[in-house]
Amino acid sequence: MKTSKKNLYVSGRTGKEELNPRLVFILAVATGLSVANLYWAQPLLDTIAGAFGSNTTAAGMIITVTQIGYAAGLVFLVPLGDFFERKRLIISILLLTAVSLIIASFSPTLHLFMVASLIIGITSVVAQILVPFAATLAKEHQRGKVVGQVMSGLLIGILLARTVAGLISEYAGWRAVFGIAAFLMVVLSVVLAKSLPVHKPDLKITYGGLLLSVWHLVKSETTLRVRSVYGALVFANFSVLWTSLTFLLAGSQYHFSDAVIGLFGLIGAAGAFIANLAGRWADKGWSNKTTIIFQITNLLAFGLMWFGTENIIPLIVGIVLLDAGVQGTHITNQSEIYKLRPDARSRITTAYMATYFFGGALGSAVSAAVYQAHGWNGVSYLGMGFALLAVLFWIFEQVFIRRNRQ
Repeated sequence: MKTSKKNLYVSGRTGKEELNPRLVFILAVATGLSVANLYWAQPLLDTIAGAFGSNTTAAGMIITVTQIGYAAGLVFLVPLGDFFERKRLIISILLLTAVSLIIASFSPTLHLFMVASLIIGITSVVAQILVPFAATLAKEHQRGKVVGQVMSGLLIGILLARTVAGLISEYAGWRAVFGIAAFLMVVLSVVLAKSLPVHKPDLKITYGGLLLSVWHLVKSETTLRVRSVYGALVFANFSVLWTSLTFLLAGSQYHFSDAVIGLFGLIGAAGAFIANLAGRWADKGWSNKTTIIFQITNLLAFGLMWFGTENIIPLIVGIVLLDAGVQGTHITNQSEIYKLRPDARSRITTAYMATYFFGGALGSAVSAAVYQAHGWNGVSYLGMGFALLAVLFWIFEQVFIRRNRQ
């Protein structure tokens, strides 16, 4: 059945396009599929390490390299969403992602696989062009809700990426995971070509000036700086868990297969539920209270997961709590920063998400090294450390930053 674009969005009173639920769904699916490319490798790290004859630290660097690439894409590609026609930009980047996934699928060495992972990270930033695109099309009073719905799709993509990757690897090999992902990117580019509205920002500026304006936004917007710190700390926590969890589950304590390890991604489904709620809570003005609640949740999560070497139950409960705390913080952050400058949402996304993924790259790199040196107990202490820093930063915000704003 052919779908008319007129059914996907309607004209608002302000003359701009408003999101129809069907287009919100398409954007959510597109965001989920594109961001999944960052997570296909996570449950497969032990298997990939064995295939290339590397150790856990080297395998953990796959995640770090991918996140560094993503941070680079955020800096150099995402601002183009405020500069070029977004539909064409999104489709072009998706096709580049497909090429990099094909290279990963056929890589004969770990070094080439890491180069492909870097490119996958750079091009997967299309998810962060789609989110501010949705925020731009949404009505002002529904922006938090719409961002939450689109981000729920992103979170489901993250969860299913791990699960699907584990299942495919179990029955078809780990290389098939990246080949199938490449095919999905091609299909997604076709769907978006038929569904997205044409949207060219009215911004007269050079590319160099565009990148420089990101720094000016960081300097001028206190909320952006504050929310970027929260983002970096919580995503460091997220990466601390998911980088080393594979080694724990595949190790001598549990001996789980790739398929079973992938199923652990579904445990974090609470994160997708919290994402929707967090957007609604932000619309109600509860961001400050929910922020500290989410940081305490993350601290408790790693406290429970410390018992994970002996008992699977506290490990599972801790994963649920951490995904809820991390994703709740992330949606709250995005709901707050997208209130700042409607004309600069892609550049605001660049500033926030580059910091966010810097924290993730730091967390994954340190996590793999700590696991090899100190095991799961060391990883748990590392996670509690990042969570405690976030709690202390919230206290610092209340005492000093808010006082200076007054």
